[in-house]
Parts: sequence; structure tokens; C-alpha cells
Amino acid sequence: MNFRFLFLLIFLAQLDVSAQIGGQNVYSFLNLPNSARVQALGGSVISLRDDDVNLAYQNPGLINSSMAGVTSLTYVKYFAGINFGNAAYAFNVKKAGTFALSMQYIDYGNFERADATGQLNGEFTAGEYCLTTGFGRKIDSLFSVGVNVKTIISNLEAYSSFGMALDLGASYLSPDKLFEASVLVKNVGYQFNSYVDGNRETLPFEAQIGLSKRLLHVPLRFSFVAHNLQQPVMTYDDPLKPTETIDPLTGDTIINKIGVGNKILRHAILGAEFNITKGLSFRLGYNYQRRQEMKVDSRLGTVGLSWGLGVKIYKFSLAYARSAYHLAGSPNQITLSAKLSEFYRKH
Repeated sequence: MNFRFLFLLIFLAQLDVSAQIGGQNVYSFLNLPNSARVQALGGSVISLRDDDVNLAYQNPGLINSSMAGVTSLTYVKYFAGINFGNAAYAFNVKKAGTFALSMQYIDYGNFERADATGQLNGEFTAGEYCLTTGFGRKIDSLFSVGVNVKTIISNLEAYSSFGMALDLGASYLSPDKLFEASVLVKNVGYQFNSYVDGNRETLPFEAQIGLSKRLLHVPLRFSFVAHNLQQPVMTYDDPLKPTETIDPLTGDTIINKIGVGNKILRHAILGAEFNITKGLSFRLGYNYQRRQEMKVDSRLGTVGLSWGLGVKIYKFSLAYARSAYHLAGSPNQITLSAKLSEFYRKH
């Protein structure tokens, strides 16, 4: 895809397009998977509680003391020269709880600037950034809560914007630690400075429910996320696909309406994580909405599927993920994590 054309689509996505479920909000990069593990499990994970500091961005209700001292770096070479990444770190504060910091960015690259007549007059850049400060603590042995505060900066050529948002999450972990349930509302915020005066836009608010289940005698854990619950219907009428067509041979009417089951499944993200050994994990995910929106009917392929590996090497954890977004390509995502305290000498 032409790079400048892709950027134009991204910029126009900031405008309100009522015919589609996407493109209605500003700062859509906030919903990009912030780690390889999250990407491999379908793009959203809000009910897995362990020492993975990247899960704090997914749901602050998962922030816990085992994340303290863990630092993580993520990089993705996205489509058409676009790059994005994330850095995260967590630490404990006595008698208060655990804090998690992260910086997420997306770099759209360099572009040639031209006037209305096509005359070139230099270059410009475009990028967006989000600094997140998260805090979480246990209410008791079963319940925990958390909040993320996001500071967002966006620069698109001469247009800039500033906003802030909150994520509010809560999580329940069963006494046997085999089942977990979470609720989350994210990106509750406000655009303080808009790209164009008088044209303030909404943030990508979303409500989610997540469940996970770890098997007792098999090192396998399943995860489920119901996303975009604030918008029950996530389909749209494609003008190129009318709801009724006529069979040219028989003259019968063919109904092309989207069924109730299809509409429900568009809210579902499924994931599975299998710990092959203590230092090796295999992950698999399926995003039904992504498949329905990005598939090509004549060649379905594996659009919507994602997979990845997690490997522990010495004191480092390396995660890799590959997700099939479209036949045009599948981005590769890499995350490197380590617990800094493991490098300290013990006396």
C-alpha cells in the first residue's frame, strides 16, 4: 500500500464516520496490543494475573507485587514503514500498593510535503505518544482493583493534540488460583487540545469483561475477552453488499443479513497459553471481529488468528508474536523482559 495513502487513511480516521464502527474516535493507537504476549492471545488480555508488567496496561486491576522490578521493551515493525513500541516498569510502595509505568508510541515516519499545485517543499513527520501511570492493590485475598492515568500527545504534521484518559479495572482470583474474572472500562477521558479549534473529538472508550481458566493437571490456560460491550452492534451495512439480491438463474431472492450469532461473536476474543516447559510457552489467539472486518472473501486465509512463543533465556524473558491482520501482511512483535533484582549480587 502507498505509504502516503496509508497515512491519509489514518488521519481521516480521526473524523467521525457514522457508516462504520471504526474511525469515530481520536487516539486509536491506544488500542494496539502493547506486548507480544497480548498480541499472540488475540490482541486483548484482561484476566491473567502474574508477573508480566505489560498486563498492567491491559487492566490496572491486574497490577500486583510480583511485577515489581520487572522492566520490559516491545517493538513492532508495522505496515508500510510504521513502527510502534512500548516500555514498561513496575515498583512497590510499602503500605500503598504497586505502581506500573509505561510509555507507548507509534511513529508514522517521514513524508514529503506538497502544496495544492503539487510543488514539494520539504518533509514532515507524524507520531503519537502515551505515558501511563498505573496503580493497583489488593482489597483482600480474592479481589484487587487498579487505575491507569494516561497522558496522550499526538503530532501529525502541523496539527497537534493533547488529551488524558483513565482506565478503571477490578479483578477476582479464585482461592485455588485456577479461575479469574475481570471487568474494565478504559479510555475514559477528554481531548483538551484538538487538532482543529472547535472540533474536539471523543476518545476510544470501551467496556470489557474477561475470564481465564487454568487447568489443574495440565499446564494450559484459556482466556476469553468480551470487548466493546458499550456498543452492542458492531456491524455496518456495506453498500457493495445489499441485504437482498436476486439469483440470476432462478430469480429467487437471496438474504444476506448478518445473523444474531455473528453479531455476538464479534465481541469475542479467545486465547490459549500452553506452558510446554518451565521456560517455554506456546500461545494462540483468535479475534473474530478482526477476521470479519479484514478478511477477503475470495481468499480467507488465517486472518484473525495469532500465535506466539515465550522463552526464558538466562534471566531474560523473550516473547514473539505474529498476527494475521490481512492478506497484505502479518506484523511481527517482539518483547524482551527482565527482573532487575535478579541481576543484583546477594551478600
